[in-house]
Amino acid sequence: MDPTQRANDWHHRPVDEVAALLTTVLDDGLTEEEAATRRAQHGENRITPKPGKGPLLRFILQFSQPLVVVLVIAGAVTAFLGEWVDSGVIFGVTLINALIGFIQEGRAESALAALARSVTSEATLLRNGMKQRLPSTALVPGDVVLLAAGDKVPADMRLFHAKELQAIESALTGESTAVSKHGDVLPKDTLLAERGNMAYAGTVMISGQGAGVVIATGDATQTGHISRLIAEAPDLSTPLTVKMAVFSNWLLIVIGLLALFTFAIGLWRGESAFDMFMAAVALAVGAIPEGLPAAMTITLAIGVSRMARRRAIIRKLPAVETLGSTTVICSDKTGTLTENQMTVRELYAGGVRYPVSGSGYAPKGKIGENVTVAGALRECLLAGALCNDAGLRKVERQWEIAGDPTEGALLVVARKGGLDETTLLKLFPRRDEIPFDSARQYMATLHEMEGVRIAYFKGAIEQLLPRSTSMLDAAGEAQPIDRGQIEKVAGEMATKGLRVLAVARLMGVSGDEFDHQQVENNAGLQFIGLVGMIDPPRPKAIAAVKTCHTAGIVVKMITGDHAVTALSIACQIGFAKAGDKVFTGRDLAALDDEKLLAVAHAVNVFARVEPEQKLRLVRALQAAGEVVAMTGDGVNDAPALKQADIGIAMGLAGTEVAKEAADMVLTDDDFAAIEAAVEEGRGVYDNLVKFITWTLPTNFGEGLVIVAAIVAGATLPITALQILWINMTTAVFLGLMLAFEPIEPGIMRRAPRPPGTAILSHALIGRIVLVSVLLLAGSFGLFLLEQARGHTLAEARTVAVNVFVMVEAFYLFNCRSLERSALRVGMFSNPAIWYGVATMAVLQLALTYLPLMNRLFATAPIGWQEWLEIFAVGLVSWLVVGVEKRWLNRGKKTSKTEA
Repeated sequence: MDPTQRANDWHHRPVDEVAALLTTVLDDGLTEEEAATRRAQHGENRITPKPGKGPLLRFILQFSQPLVVVLVIAGAVTAFLGEWVDSGVIFGVTLINALIGFIQEGRAESALAALARSVTSEATLLRNGMKQRLPSTALVPGDVVLLAAGDKVPADMRLFHAKELQAIESALTGESTAVSKHGDVLPKDTLLAERGNMAYAGTVMISGQGAGVVIATGDATQTGHISRLIAEAPDLSTPLTVKMAVFSNWLLIVIGLLALFTFAIGLWRGESAFDMFMAAVALAVGAIPEGLPAAMTITLAIGVSRMARRRAIIRKLPAVETLGSTTVICSDKTGTLTENQMTVRELYAGGVRYPVSGSGYAPKGKIGENVTVAGALRECLLAGALCNDAGLRKVERQWEIAGDPTEGALLVVARKGGLDETTLLKLFPRRDEIPFDSARQYMATLHEMEGVRIAYFKGAIEQLLPRSTSMLDAAGEAQPIDRGQIEKVAGEMATKGLRVLAVARLMGVSGDEFDHQQVENNAGLQFIGLVGMIDPPRPKAIAAVKTCHTAGIVVKMITGDHAVTALSIACQIGFAKAGDKVFTGRDLAALDDEKLLAVAHAVNVFARVEPEQKLRLVRALQAAGEVVAMTGDGVNDAPALKQADIGIAMGLAGTEVAKEAADMVLTDDDFAAIEAAVEEGRGVYDNLVKFITWTLPTNFGEGLVIVAAIVAGATLPITALQILWINMTTAVFLGLMLAFEPIEPGIMRRAPRPPGTAILSHALIGRIVLVSVLLLAGSFGLFLLEQARGHTLAEARTVAVNVFVMVEAFYLFNCRSLERSALRVGMFSNPAIWYGVATMAVLQLALTYLPLMNRLFATAPIGWQEWLEIFAVGLVSWLVVGVEKRWLNRGKKTSKTEA
């Protein structure tokens, strides 16, 4: 059996046993021959890419929407019956719709590809006893890899040597601070985030040196395991696609029943079966909203364009609307809700506590109010800046650190106090150092100051406080140490989620050697103070979460970081309060699925959570009927991003694995952009409902006119070709203008739509029936009137066609808001409406008066009296719908008052 499959507890095994299992020699590595054999067995060290959809398949999938299928069937039937013009129009519409979706998805993929930063990595390893530099893809289990600061770990490794080795593992575990590495054996049940003797593929070494033996490559690594979880997560239907499928099925039933009824009535009246079959087909073609699929795609595409301007790239069109349906946002902490930049928040020196303002690595902010940096406070800042291996610099208007984020935070706070590390090192040059040691948990540097050698220490309070025999007072003078007070302050800092570091100094260091032994032999350290730091919340995230709550959206944090830190950040942002229960990965592992459902609903903060548990939490929320959005940037977030109804990845800090799994990518990594995206999503859904509410009366009105004519034994007022003209031209030049409607005020004060809610409410269905009846009465009435006046059939039909278009134009203004009056919306707040109406007017004049159009569509010129009557029908319909809106709104206000 493959040893990499046989052992999954490498952290629990001694190094000699690991080497024996992998048949390798730690001092020499593998031979080239053995490496080649293993590469043939395990394959290259790369994650197997997910098979992508080729252009042809992506194009074919555009025809999978239910309404598009209906259109294809309608086109096929009309072609079978020899109605080539009708069939060509239907197929043309379907093709345009497919091309729009295909082009938009292609653009989204191109935009995402532009974000990717693909860099071929290399690794330093031992082969045949010699150090070599090879592509990381050449690694195999058993290879001995050498690590240094700045290296990206090329594969999963069991470390056997580590000297001051530290790694940033936030992409895999969610842990925002540097993790110290070692080669010691760990307990078998040690959590992934706490396995200090392991180095995982994709993480980055920031300091020290080390060596390890490769225990897994490619798909067998932790990153590969996460990729399998992503592949196993199904592609979910969005709320919009589900509702459109239900709506399409309902529409098919109604159209089928109407067509069957028409056919039966005609036969009963003695008409020929062929004529009635053609009439039924005309009715079906008229009742199908041919423009709806194109309108849906274009409305979503406009939403995509708007979101791109707000720094969000949509990878899948329906994801725009899904955001508007979101009921729960599950967010990662590090880099999503927080800056991913350690920041000092509080200092304690000389018995005084100093708050520190500012966030991130920019040295902007101040220490306390009107504070003079002197005495113990100055020594505290001096110790943090000198006992430090990080660097701070400004690159293209952005401050960056090189090295450990914790040390970077110390440099930033020193600059806020007026101390520049470059100048300090020139004044007080470093003579020696004791590197950080995970066993002793402190670092020390030796400096010469005016002929006196002083050592500065920083590290865990548990290590430095016991070694201290005195402390500095506010003026910087030595005084007896108050251990109880120091421990109390440190505890209070920790309960606020701050990571606490202690700083101390040793005066008058003598001798040639500066090492741990000299520190142990010395009379004692002078305790200087405490530094409390945290990865702070993004300022805009606080406001964004508040807006989400106003919109009825629950925000939950699911992170790999520590419970205390997670709760502190959640409290600062506003979706938890002190004392709230935090569930950890261990707690979740003990829950069955039924208990997990209750916990997922009730708890807002989850910490120390592993990838499988994130996935399980998202599934539990979905099982409870929630529409879940998941944000994240790390490899550990990717499976949950894929499983969620909408996955949102960070574009700058996000890993490529996370971006690939997501439906949407935020290009500036700002959680606040999600608020804008939800707002856009709700606006898109509103505009889709407006279009559906606008277009269906036309289709039903056309169907009613045909049915009424057959029942009455009258000539059809409109032909199938005229119906297609009405449906297609009005859908493009009138209905699609609703896609440009601005977002209505108060949209983010609404509760989220319940997932099971139908697209159309009972009130909107009633309005659709009302306008359908108005169209029937207006078109059929004027058609009969024209015939009674002795006008030709072509003239009467021309009047009927223009009635449909005129009522649709007036009704378009009614549909700009489904509840408010058309006048209150603002007549010119959407200029596209007027351009559409003007274009439609020109087209109708051409249809009525151009001889070519008269021949093609069997129309004829009409007089000014007919135009006045047509305009009057449109105006009456506008007024009737306005009165109906007012009546409904008055009923709602009465209900609220009674409640």
